[in-house]
Amino acid sequence: MAACAGIAVCVALGVTAAPGFAAELGHFAPGVLNIRDFSVPDPGVYLAVYNYAYTTDRLNDRHGDEVDSVTIGPATLDLDVDFDMYALAPTLIWVSDWKILGAKYAAYVSPSFANVSLGAALTTATGSGRDVDTSGFDVADLFVQPIWLGWTLKHFDFALGYGFYAPVGAYKTENVTLPILGTIEVEDANNTGLGFWTNQLQGAATWLPFENKATAVTGVLTWEIHENKQHFDVNPGQNLSLNWGVSQYLPLVKDQSLLLEVGPMGYSTWQVSDDRGSDVADPGVRDYAHAAGGQVGLTYVPWSLVLNFHATHEFASQARFQGTSYTLSLAKKFF
Repeated sequence: MAACAGIAVCVALGVTAAPGFAAELGHFAPGVLNIRDFSVPDPGVYLAVYNYAYTTDRLNDRHGDEVDSVTIGPATLDLDVDFDMYALAPTLIWVSDWKILGAKYAAYVSPSFANVSLGAALTTATGSGRDVDTSGFDVADLFVQPIWLGWTLKHFDFALGYGFYAPVGAYKTENVTLPILGTIEVEDANNTGLGFWTNQLQGAATWLPFENKATAVTGVLTWEIHENKQHFDVNPGQNLSLNWGVSQYLPLVKDQSLLLEVGPMGYSTWQVSDDRGSDVADPGVRDYAHAAGGQVGLTYVPWSLVLNFHATHEFASQARFQGTSYTLSLAKKFF
């Protein structure tokens, strides 16, 4: 992470008590999107708004055990984790009439705004030990997906996309003076950006067992490749995420103009390569998290209007927070 200034926390996490990084988080948040959002929709212009919240009172060490205190010599220090974040991501989607290799071509852009980023909060918890003030609200990093291809078959949908995260979010560092370590540069506790570019590749497959497509079984792989971090000699390790879900439409009226959507969903995310650079304290520390939950939503077919809510709870994690995420989204096709 930024600078490992909180010696007690650093020891608990198994990293060295010196400036450095461990377990950098990636940009992709696997708990944000809904089950069917990974498939390319029909041609048109869509606007979706995602409200994402994450809450936790648990930080796990490199072995997956909860960190609540640490003993250094004669002193035992308590660690109290209480973190809540909120992010808003309006997303503009364009699906063309073009065909590329038999696939629909689409693209979308998703600016975001947050009170603090999950990565910044983890940096603070495992670094300087400062409090995170989540009352502010600022621009976060921008996601652009210029290539999104979708193949639609009788019982299957496939999608392949390339996108990138641009580090336009609020990101700054500060110098702090600490016992033993002296004055060191650390990341600001209230950053809403991560301070590095990320390239993202994503592949999705959806099985539609019935011709009416009321049932969808989805699996998605997302691979992140990160560039160097600003102000520090750190290249974050690559991340791989697996999203899964089962979506079922149930008609609420006879003409099927109003549909209820329900189903289980979840994700797993892993850091699959080590952080690199001279500011990395322990390149062997890799994070992961596993979560499961469910989704419920309403679709009003005449208006092409979709309202969804889902929640996922992380039941295991390593070298990162372990918490619960909630997403409330509204999507509309305009033309």
